[in-house]
Amino acid sequence: MNTHQLLKGKRGIIFGALDPDSIAWHVAEKAFASGARFTLTNAPVALRMGKIQELAQKCETEVIGADATSMEDLSVLFTRSQEILGGQIDFVLHSIGMSLNVRKGKHYTEIDYDYYHKGLDISAISFHRILRAAMDCHALAKGASVLALSYIAAQRVFPDYNDMADAKALLESIGRSFGYHLGKSHGIRINTISQSPTFTTAGSGVKGFDQFFRYADLISPLGNASADSCADFCVAMFSDLTRMITMQNIFHDGGFSNTGVSTEIMNSVMGPSEV
Repeated sequence: MNTHQLLKGKRGIIFGALDPDSIAWHVAEKAFASGARFTLTNAPVALRMGKIQELAQKCETEVIGADATSMEDLSVLFTRSQEILGGQIDFVLHSIGMSLNVRKGKHYTEIDYDYYHKGLDISAISFHRILRAAMDCHALAKGASVLALSYIAAQRVFPDYNDMADAKALLESIGRSFGYHLGKSHGIRINTISQSPTFTTAGSGVKGFDQFFRYADLISPLGNASADSCADFCVAMFSDLTRMITMQNIFHDGGFSNTGVSTEIMNSVMGPSEV
């Protein structure tokens, strides 16, 4: 997609790029192509595991390690990013998620509550911390756009998504609540994007993901939305073209969220109907 320099002159921070499968990685590439300047950040352990330095070189930027559950780290991140970029921040992407209960194969009804608290802190409360740190540092420009990536399991039951569903529901609520307060005080817009199942490092760790990816693709009239198309949408949401959209959870899923059943699914279950 030709992005037409929609983000020329804008400064941002992108959380969560790990490798080329990460949606945040695609967003960084698209934002750079659209004229934006930004810093990249991830947890220190992720910096050792991933390929984020390759992305930084490609996007002519710097990587700042930060634990998104640490207010001290986040304060340093926002302060340092403004120094590097030369001004306040116009856009932020939160693309962070982790469930130890999913990793350890715990059933939802028998989750480990220490793991549960940790997962909520990393996957959702981090969004609140990021916004609070940005406020404390006076880092967000008037009219800035903040996005967080979510999933439809926040509204509907997907059994193997486990406690990540709870985390996404909390994430979306934080977006609405902060969206009100920062909208009133600084004209800042905050939205969440409910993306199709996507083959990322985190998503692929969910039990039965391959089968569900295929199922969603058959249900959705347009098919599953790719990471690349999600990145295009993020660029649009960061741009001034969407300056009056806030406090929304927007489904970017090829129509999955509004489709009850498809002909392909019916045929796979019942066989082709006779005319």
